[in-house]
Order: sequence, then C-alpha cells, then structure tokens
Amino acid sequence: MIDTEQVRKDFPMYRNGGMYGDRPLHYLDNAATTFKPRQVIEASDRYYTDICANTKRGDYALAHDADVAYDESRETVARFINADPEEVVFTSGDTMGLNFVAYGLMPGLKKGDEIVLSWEEHASNALPWFRVAQITGASIKYVPLTEDGRITPENLKSVVNENTKVVALASISNVLGRPLPVRELARIAHSVGAVYVDDGAQSVPHSETDVRETDVDFLCFSGHKMLGPTGIGVMYGKRERLEGLEPLFYGGEMNARFDSSCSISLSDVPDRFEAGTQNMSGAMGLAEACRYIESIGFRNIRDHERKLKRMAVDGMLANGNAVLYNADSDTGIVTFNINGVFAQDAASYLGDKGVFVRSGTHCAKILPEFLKTQATVRASMYIYNDEDDVKALVEASRHAEDFLDVFFN
Repeated sequence: MIDTEQVRKDFPMYRNGGMYGDRPLHYLDNAATTFKPRQVIEASDRYYTDICANTKRGDYALAHDADVAYDESRETVARFINADPEEVVFTSGDTMGLNFVAYGLMPGLKKGDEIVLSWEEHASNALPWFRVAQITGASIKYVPLTEDGRITPENLKSVVNENTKVVALASISNVLGRPLPVRELARIAHSVGAVYVDDGAQSVPHSETDVRETDVDFLCFSGHKMLGPTGIGVMYGKRERLEGLEPLFYGGEMNARFDSSCSISLSDVPDRFEAGTQNMSGAMGLAEACRYIESIGFRNIRDHERKLKRMAVDGMLANGNAVLYNADSDTGIVTFNINGVFAQDAASYLGDKGVFVRSGTHCAKILPEFLKTQATVRASMYIYNDEDDVKALVEASRHAEDFLDVFFN
C-alpha cells in the first residue's frame, strides 16, 4: 500500500502544499512525463557537484570516480530489468533507442521483407520503421486489434510468416493502456525467425520487467517517464543481437582504433553504441529512479493505480457525459471524451480547474481511425496521485460542457 502523503514529501513539485500558482495541482499526465523525487535530483546533481569529469577518457582520480559512478549506474539499471550490464546501452530516451534498433537492423532488410507493428504504436515506434521500410523496400504490416483494442497472440499469428523480419510493439499502449502478453508474442515472432522489439516506455515504470523471462531481443525505455531525468534512456539488447547491430552514431570512444585508410575497429558492446560524451548526470539519476521505484514496490504501484483507475472510471460513468475507451484496461491510464466537446477544449477546461491531463492523438496518430474519433483526453496516474486528484478529475469532467467559460470568464 502506498502512503501518498508520505511519498509526496519526496517530490519538490508538491512543496507548495499541493498548489500550482493560484490553483490546485492535480497532475494526471504521468504517461507523458513524471515528477522527480529529491533523491533523483540529488543523484543527478552529484555528478556536477562532486565528480564532474568525462568518462572513459581520463587517467586521474576524478575521472576514475566518474567512471565508477557511470558503470555502477549501468549495473543498477541492468539489475532493474534482469539483464547483464553489457546489454544496457544508455541513450537519450525511448525514441533514440528505437531509432538505434531500426537503423541498426536496416542493413539486413530488403524488398519483400515485412515489419510488423500495431495500430496503437507511438510515433517513436512507428516512424523509424516507416523510414527504414521506405529505404529498404520492406513493407509494414499491422497486427489486427480486437474490437476492444487488444493485441492477442492469435492476431499476431495471423500476420507473421517467413517474410517477417521484425515485430515491434509497445508492451503497454500509451492510449489504451492494455498490457501485452509479451513472452507469448516474442515466442511467436521467434518461431518465424523474426526479431522482437519491445517499446517499454509505458511498461517499465509501472510493472516488473524481466528481459530474460520475456525473451525479447530489444527493449527501449525512457528515464523521464519513470521518475528519472529527461534526456536519458536505455536500449537493452541481447548480447548476440547487439554484436550484430550497426551503430547509428560514430565518434569518440565508440571505436577501439581507426587509421588514415578509413579502417575502423569498433569498441566492445555497449561502448560501441555510446559515441561522444554521455549524459553521466542522467545515468546517475536514472539509476536512483530505479532504486526509488524498487523501494515502493511494483505490487504496490499496480494496486495503487488500479484503485485510482477504478475510482475514476466509476465516477465518470456516473457522470453520464463521457465516452470511455479503455474502462477495463489494467493500468492507470483513463482515455475518454466528453460528449459534444472536442478533446482539447475539454482538457483546457480541466486544466483551468487544476486538473492537468493530455489531449490529442498522444503521438499514436493511426489509432484514432480505429477509435473512430479525431482525438481523446487522457488522464494517467502514478505513485504520488491520490483520491483527491481523481475526485477533481471526475468533478471537473462533470461540468466540461462549460468549456467556453475558460475563454470568456
């Protein structure tokens, strides 16, 4: 069980007694980014205040201490997802990681090959594959969704074949919030010789991740969605997959040597994917975020989010003026529209009441066609949200038809 009152003491964003300016702070946009606890902020600051030196380059004590802190951060993140440290590549975020994978696999793709996505993929897990398909002549296929927007093993089986080279799916959609049976889907992909890529941006912060158990080939996620800093993320890859992946960036410290004849010898993994000066502060903050989440416990996170989600759904159904697109999903994401009110107008009204939510397509710009709507409103919960946040959401939604009051009062 999570004591939100106690948890909020760790988050400077709540230092003003739950107010943001002159309005209450009901932050429900955690699927976009999360607040940061002071422990993460202090861990990030420690790099700049105590061990500010470049890594992998210096032969002096300060640089050694920076190396140790960076390596320990990698070890912490690896343990968090049950990987070996050599299989963890630090990136700028989920988007960069997925681009690493897509362009790294591109040399092995050709006309006639197939890349399997779904209708609910975020731009970060769609656009790189679109571009790679355009360059190589490979084609994009989509896993059919069930009527309620689920991806099932049976539906994946219906689209994979001997031409399938990549299956890339978000383990939890950032719109519908339904967890996938990743292990079974990866098994199906592997049965036809395809690589399985897991976009874990929405899953890693909220549920225990074990890459050995799921058997995914690649997993990418961002720090800023899991209490960590912005500008840091992870690309996990099985060692043998990383060995065969073409680096996207070339530069300092990703090579063992090069000479005037243009001969290049790459560093071992994961260093070959970390060209240039890395975000050492971000890596230290991300490691601390992993430790903080572990201290809360994934079972507690799951139970807390389910409780708030159920409360929000029941309240909005009782209001009688909302369309809910994922009332039965097993996560803290509530996606809805208010009858007769455009999504952005509804979000503006909610924001005026101090309820901060997301509106639009949420970067999943194919999904609205399936949902038969132009845009939606999304509320998403995390560990520091409480019942008052949900009550504020429900109450503001009840009056959202009055959205013009925001502009004319």
